[in-house]
Amino acid sequence: MSQMQLFFDLDGTLTDSRPGILASMRHALTILGREIPTDEALSRFIGPPTHEAFRELLQSNDPELSAHTIGIYRERYAKLGLFESSVYPGVAEGLKALREANFRLFVVTSKPQVFANTIIDHFELRPYFSQVYGSELNGERSNKGELIAHVLQTEGISPPAAWMIGDRLHDVVGAKQNGVRVAGVLWGYGSRQELSEAGADRLFQTMPELVHAFSS
Repeated sequence: MSQMQLFFDLDGTLTDSRPGILASMRHALTILGREIPTDEALSRFIGPPTHEAFRELLQSNDPELSAHTIGIYRERYAKLGLFESSVYPGVAEGLKALREANFRLFVVTSKPQVFANTIIDHFELRPYFSQVYGSELNGERSNKGELIAHVLQTEGISPPAAWMIGDRLHDVVGAKQNGVRVAGVLWGYGSRQELSEAGADRLFQTMPELVHAFSS
């Protein structure tokens, strides 16, 4: 698999961002006086675009209410939530090994690019990545398929030369829309069933297992 371009999702793939995201969601819903779902119920909103998550959490299609709630969420998340996360065990070492094996690595996340850049710098992962791609704060390119298409076009990468590596069905579906193969990771927030049913080409239990498969 030499000379492959590897697109890494962020939340649930590189970092366990659950504590900061859930705390910021709870904060926004509390400010609005809404009922707070259980952590388990909230966790399924980690990964999908923020606009989609709050539309369902608020059970409303009102764009003004959604924008207001996302503003409250992001105010806390930008100050605190970003840093209430951790890099999964073995990830930094795995990224280093892949870089040394001559792969080009990219972060490709539905998270706003400004937040993704802050996280990558905070955890000192910048040296491993050629570029960080995310959505705009207005929701543009938060759809994974559109984002992957943008990365392929911007970088001049042909789909057969790339793999998307992620933990949720959105990663799989978005990649498949662009003819990109997918490695699903089982240490994140998506289940084996979710990733398999979405059509992931490979599934990996650990980062070392993934690195070995791509490097050998």
